[in-house]
Amino acid sequence: QVQLVESGGGLVQPGGSLRLSCAASGFTFNNYAMSWYRQAPGKERELVAAITSAGDSTNYADSVKGRFTISRDNAKNTVYLQMNSLKPEDTGVYYCNAVYVWRPTINYWGQGTQVTVSS
Repeated sequence: QVQLVESGGGLVQPGGSLRLSCAASGFTFNNYAMSWYRQAPGKERELVAAITSAGDSTNYADSVKGRFTISRDNAKNTVYLQMNSLKPEDTGVYYCNAVYVWRPTINYWGQGTQVTVSS
């Protein structure tokens, strides 16, 4: 059974930090590129950050460059999103996504974790 379980969300003040985790199970983690998406109320889901299956390349949305860092630990089947200098516009539900590198139509989503940046 495939599972992606996000954790680490919560309420944080502007300028604060959070670290999200996504624990994967039920598939061969190191065959999947991993990404974090977010969805704010009333907006479409958007890509925040992505990392290759080997962890040797990353990319970021312009809005988070220099503030967020995506990483993965293939031994622990976990992907992380370190979020620093958080802004109110970073508020939303953050989702973990896994895409099979040999067939991108095979992909999985987590259930999401809420991040709220507010004073």
